[in-house]
Amino acid sequence: MTIQLTRRTAIALGFAFSFSAQAGAAPLRIGTIGAGRMGSALGALFVKAGHEVMFSSRNPDELKDMTAALGPNAKAGTVAEAVAFGEVVFLLVPYGAMPEIAKAHGAALAKKPLVLDVSNPILPRDGAIGEKARAEGPGTFLAGLMPGTKLVRAFNALNFAGLVEFSKRSERVGVPIAGDDNQALEIAATLIRGVGFEPVVVGSLAFGRHLLPGEPLGGAHSAAELRKIAATLK
Repeated sequence: MTIQLTRRTAIALGFAFSFSAQAGAAPLRIGTIGAGRMGSALGALFVKAGHEVMFSSRNPDELKDMTAALGPNAKAGTVAEAVAFGEVVFLLVPYGAMPEIAKAHGAALAKKPLVLDVSNPILPRDGAIGEKARAEGPGTFLAGLMPGTKLVRAFNALNFAGLVEFSKRSERVGVPIAGDDNQALEIAATLIRGVGFEPVVVGSLAFGRHLLPGEPLGGAHSAAELRKIAATLK
């Protein structure tokens, strides 16, 4: 499936972007909830692609050296500031923190055209919440916490340390994505393509249970390989 964010779709979603005639894409304001290893690595790719990114943490002053090194398109703020800033929002926090995020920011996140879930439930770290999210499937669990939110799971099964190298390969590395909202998938796919990867829609949000490290869809695969693997999964 080839998905592209068109001018018509952007207007319909209320975005006032200036489009690149060549790429058919547009810069976005992205807020990240979390700025750890994956958050900083992934956010840096989007800054370099021309997007404005506000990285957030409970102590945003600790992010200022990183954002200064990335240039004027990178900012640091609180979680509330990043949610307000972002036209789209990336979730990059442990699943143990998701109930708190949902309680504090769920209403605001439900108004976004895309919330990209890049996180994974890890049992030793996330305890009972991690167990519940694994049992239900991360996407299904998060949708229950954040009703109405247009969630897409993506980048969950790639290691942060390889992102820059993967984004530069001549044969694009595929990124499996899963979600239930077509417009959210469209925006996610365009963003992913714009940082050097090839998005592959593998299924619904419930299918996102397969987007975990160590699962068959994990690691660096071509788009064609991902489609073949996904076809074997239920």
